[in-house]
Amino acid sequence: GVEKGCNHMSADYGSLILRLALGLLLAGHGAQKLFGWFGGPGLSGVAGWLGSMGFRPAPLWAFLAGLVEFGGGLLFILGLFNPLGSLGILASMLTAIAKVHWPKLWVASGGFEYALLISAVVIVLALQGPGRFSLDAVWGTALPGIWSWVGLIVVLLGWVIALRITARAAKPVAAT
Repeated sequence: GVEKGCNHMSADYGSLILRLALGLLLAGHGAQKLFGWFGGPGLSGVAGWLGSMGFRPAPLWAFLAGLVEFGGGLLFILGLFNPLGSLGILASMLTAIAKVHWPKLWVASGGFEYALLISAVVIVLALQGPGRFSLDAVWGTALPGIWSWVGLIVVLLGWVIALRITARAAKPVAAT
């Protein structure tokens, strides 16, 4: 009845608030990397930082990091092509956890708590959908539900493979 409709409406508003807050922050974070906006380092600064951590080729990784955060954030804000925005953000957060923040937990000590929280939110919204106040709902563009799970698995596997390739590329080659 009425109570169920109110709960559904509350869930839609809740999804919208989460998408806007998190999506704006992540799009801004990506814009710092891609364009140097909001006091960010831009692509060359991010490439230098990623290169110092062993990412090869660093300019490509810098572009991809900025793209998944900026583009993923925009898709997330709009609720468009769910779960693609969530999966891009998730890939970025998992990389940040593994390569930057691990093994520390608390953000006050440089840990991964913030990236883990973002990961949890984007996984939940990828699985439940962006809600009624989204372009997917307006245009009927949502991918079938199974694609959320398939996409999550593909992102996780791709993430592991990419980090392994990066780890191998970062090892110094012995002189022969």
